[in-house]
Amino acid sequence: MCGIVGYIGSREAGPILLESLKKLEYRGYDSAGIAVLNDGRVTIRRCEGKLANLEKILCQRPVRGSVGIGHTRWATHGKPSETNAHPHRAGDVVVVHNGIIENYLELKEHLLKRGARFESETDSEIVAHLVDEKIQKDTDFLTAVQKSLKQIHGSYALVFLNQKKPDRLIVAKNSTPVVVGWGEGESFVASDIPALLDYTRRVTFLEDGEIAEVTAQGFRILDGKGKTIRRPFKEITWDNVAARKGGYRHFMLKEIHEQPRALADTFRGRISLREGKVSLGDIDLKASSVKQIKRIHLVACGTAWHAALVGKFMLEEIARIPAEVDYGSEFRYRSPLIDSRSLLLLVSQSGETADTLAAVDMGREKKAHILSICNVVDSTLARKSDGVLYTHAGPEISVASTKAFTTQVAALYLLAVGLGRLSGWLNRAKAKKLLEDLMHLPHWVEEALKLESQLEALALDLSGASDFLYLGRGINYPIALEGALKLKEISYIHAEGYPAGEMKHGPIALIDENMPVVVLLPKDHYFHKTLGNLKEVESRDGKVIVLTDQEPGPLEAAAYRVLTVPKASHFLTPIVLTIPLQLLAYHIAVYRGTDVDQPRNLAKSVTVE
Repeated sequence: MCGIVGYIGSREAGPILLESLKKLEYRGYDSAGIAVLNDGRVTIRRCEGKLANLEKILCQRPVRGSVGIGHTRWATHGKPSETNAHPHRAGDVVVVHNGIIENYLELKEHLLKRGARFESETDSEIVAHLVDEKIQKDTDFLTAVQKSLKQIHGSYALVFLNQKKPDRLIVAKNSTPVVVGWGEGESFVASDIPALLDYTRRVTFLEDGEIAEVTAQGFRILDGKGKTIRRPFKEITWDNVAARKGGYRHFMLKEIHEQPRALADTFRGRISLREGKVSLGDIDLKASSVKQIKRIHLVACGTAWHAALVGKFMLEEIARIPAEVDYGSEFRYRSPLIDSRSLLLLVSQSGETADTLAAVDMGREKKAHILSICNVVDSTLARKSDGVLYTHAGPEISVASTKAFTTQVAALYLLAVGLGRLSGWLNRAKAKKLLEDLMHLPHWVEEALKLESQLEALALDLSGASDFLYLGRGINYPIALEGALKLKEISYIHAEGYPAGEMKHGPIALIDENMPVVVLLPKDHYFHKTLGNLKEVESRDGKVIVLTDQEPGPLEAAAYRVLTVPKASHFLTPIVLTIPLQLLAYHIAVYRGTDVDQPRNLAKSVTVE
């Protein structure tokens, strides 16, 4: 997601800001900019595209000054453009922002009525206007920021610069990371540690609801009530490569642990609990057109295909629209029965998968309405679709998909609720309950991540196995497929996922004392049926590993190991069950000594047939 940096000291800010932003390029972005204060005047340089474009502009039109802020933007509100690039300015106030302001439309409407003029389409610009409006009423800089934050709902890491207060920057955080670093006579701000390591190793992380007033001599941290907080520095010992990984051994593990934030970013700003409604972003569907849809065709490849399988259950059960799922490589070579009353829904992390893109051309020929779920802003798939729902997972560097998968499932859930409301099938009360469940999802995932130590120990026991079987039923059957795929991809162990009820139709012949069998056993209406399948595995001496949301109790006697995940709602249980399967695959691969982030023969994006 977006990267933010700030500097205040005695050196030229421009080169420091630019180099710091380069250290955050791995986060992904579509535009960039910096603002530098010198002699009471702020100079802003912005551009669409890569930092190389910004660097060229700064060579042609240099900036001078020892105070500044910078930003790399991942578009959410407003397309990638120079106008929508940060920093944003209102009067004397300049701001950079990472996150989503959920109530920005309401705030913007009030500001427009009071004479504010906006240059961009972003939600971020309204924050600068809020603070400037209060400063114009003789409120001091810090108090203006504090009062403005009380009006804002959403996630943010914000850095403010005021051209009439050249001796300080103000930083604020809620649900989006920000770190402050201190050197000799200079201070630094960034959204991640790699941006700081060339300049300082002494850092402090802000917590939610906190504000930092940063000067060249240091900084002070205030809580939500304005009380000063004393927090010691941390000394960072990582090198730059480790810092990009956030201290994790591999990008995959870092991305597994980023899922609570990625999931929150995917639905944040898109739901109204009061109305039980979903804002689908660039997907412009009317109730009348939704009622004309006779079938949804989901097309995807690899892990995204598993997400689409989960989505089929959601779309049919929540929105009550028939849905079918195809592999992109198969869909393009058959003659699917699609027409103007069909909705073609493409799911892709990169938006560049060749087989998925081919499906778009076929759908266009048959006059289907084409929507996509994608993680990369302005990708080929996004540009070719009639509408796109971005997942906001942020860049996923490890080849094996983790956070992209779970955010795709969350996006499909949002789409199902949105379509259900538009079609009239889903009333406000039911939609509100579904959206309230979604609000709990990041917490459920955080709790599931706490199983890691148990899974690491289990991985050591199982790392010598040559075959695995994964069993699930109903909406959780695709998670069995995904768990098996993760293990195959990164550990090179043969693994298969099956519907638990199909075990007797072949796979049961493989089960012996050397075969680990992972059984997904949430307490749903399949529970007793799946429990019977578990007993069949036990009676053939298979090593049964159970993932359940029930107390282990009686299961322990029949299982090699029982792992208990948080109790989640029916449609979101697949995401919660995914977390321990990702961790198990990761730790088995580590014990086997494979290249976790770049497994053999695999590419992140399959751009050829």
